[in-house]
Amino acid sequence: MNKEYLKKIWKQEEEVAHIHGWDFSHIYGRYEEENDLPWDYEKIVRRYLKRDLSIMDYDTGGGEFLLSLNHPYSRTAATEGYPPNVGLCSEKLLPLGINFKECSDPSQIPFEDESFDLVINRHGDFDARELHRLLRRKGLFITEQVGEDNDRDLVEMVLPKVDKKFQHLNLTEQRKHFEDAGFEIVQAEEAYRPIIFYDIGAFVWFAHIIEWEFPGFSVDKCFEKLLKMHEMIDKDGRIAGTIHRYLIVAKKV
Repeated sequence: MNKEYLKKIWKQEEEVAHIHGWDFSHIYGRYEEENDLPWDYEKIVRRYLKRDLSIMDYDTGGGEFLLSLNHPYSRTAATEGYPPNVGLCSEKLLPLGINFKECSDPSQIPFEDESFDLVINRHGDFDARELHRLLRRKGLFITEQVGEDNDRDLVEMVLPKVDKKFQHLNLTEQRKHFEDAGFEIVQAEEAYRPIIFYDIGAFVWFAHIIEWEFPGFSVDKCFEKLLKMHEMIDKDGRIAGTIHRYLIVAKKV
């Protein structure tokens, strides 16, 4: 397979790299991640979810996970700050009676003090003190987060001079933030697990979607490095990186 053909098909992936909500179906079967975490975020949320609780999903994405919980809409709220998803949530959630509000600042969430019994957040921003304000006494915050070392080995394959952007996003430091804000830690775990790509086109699409981890990435700019990664796939059938995740369940005391 010649270089010009590879560049052509990789640039096609680059051109179609966009998502609706948080939908990675374009590369399903071509990559794997998060299938071996030592916890199950959904099961943890459902363990604490009761129908009489007032809940909020901060940074809900397209609302897919929130809707899958089937919680009473009148007791459900959500926020989102990414403009394409704000429009999607307005169309999808508001007609159901879910109290959806646009918000891109986790330190200024537009709800009253002690509005919620449970706040959930998967891979979104958060501010421990603002969450303490929003939760009622004994209320819970449940979050699964992307850590500071996420995908760093993959980033360095194509952008070796890019600095780590999200320093301090690790369990040790974030746990202390919650304790300092007046929370009791109910559960806290951290994990490093593989992320695997079976073709470079899938990686190109992914790197464009996760642009905050791969700033300035393009096929043209990184072509020679992509060719080396392609050779690795020819040899081993895959390229592998490492994801970094941590989980916190915190109770307001």
